[in-house]
Amino acid sequence: MSRPPAPPDLYLLSKVSTLYYERDQTQQQIAERLRISRPMVSRLLSEARRRGIVQITILPPQGSRVDLESMLEEKFGLENVHVVPVDPAAGADSRRRQIGAAAAAYLARTLQPNETVGISWGTTLNAMVLSLVPMASVDVRIVQMLGGVGPPDVESYGSALVRRTAQLLHAAPVLLPAPGIVATPAVRDSLRKDAHVRSALRVLDSLTTAYVGLGALATNAVLNDGHSLSRGTRSELLAAGAVGDISLRFFDEHGAPVRTSLDDRVLGITTAQLRKVPRVVAIAGGLDKVDAIAAALGAGIVNVLLTDQSTAQALVDREIKE
Repeated sequence: MSRPPAPPDLYLLSKVSTLYYERDQTQQQIAERLRISRPMVSRLLSEARRRGIVQITILPPQGSRVDLESMLEEKFGLENVHVVPVDPAAGADSRRRQIGAAAAAYLARTLQPNETVGISWGTTLNAMVLSLVPMASVDVRIVQMLGGVGPPDVESYGSALVRRTAQLLHAAPVLLPAPGIVATPAVRDSLRKDAHVRSALRVLDSLTTAYVGLGALATNAVLNDGHSLSRGTRSELLAAGAVGDISLRFFDEHGAPVRTSLDDRVLGITTAQLRKVPRVVAIAGGLDKVDAIAAALGAGIVNVLLTDQSTAQALVDREIKE
């Protein structure tokens, strides 16, 4: 007849917990001090938490929105969400600056040696680059994900972002020396034959991380500047059900790719290539982008999201209603 299990040693549970949590001793130090094994110390700490002898309380700093972050991470299966506490009354420029600053801090914190980092284009990514501080990196490449879009003298132009980022990180820039949108598929195919363009496009297959903006049709500068694309392109996208884009690769409300004639005139990363990137960091905010952000997250393209508090709350509310 087997013996009943011995009752828990409440004194030992309390002793181990006090040494570990209040006196900052390591599990190995506790094991040597109490003359027990290190695995036993680990089991005792787990048992102390299970029995309520140890109760851990997390007090997030004022302004943090860990609850919103957790809900979005769980809903969309994201690796990480960072909700930036932006005043709802703040204008679009202020919102971009604050999200960009958070993105710059994230990039600096997570950058690893030997990474190949892709950067798209746009005003929010420009805000990220403007907030970067110089730091050393080891064998890092910064890659232009989309050919030039808009006036080349604009700060948010893709090659300018790549050059500045590479300079600040002491990394090697990989530029895509071609327009992002060309007149015809034949022009695109001709440019692909150029050795420099072909080499830059090939690097897109080896990205380890991509930093992208998320555009809505109503906010996409290329669609709305009156000269980069014809009105017919916008109508074609609307008719196809497009709600947003990443690097001018458009998707519908379910996150599925939308095929239009524009696809054959874009020089840059493809949706298939983007899906192969191990970590895609989306930097976007604003209530006018909620549907586009939700579609991109639902498609499983994005792993990390940095956004503002109002947008995060709207995303959560949207999912609850649905």
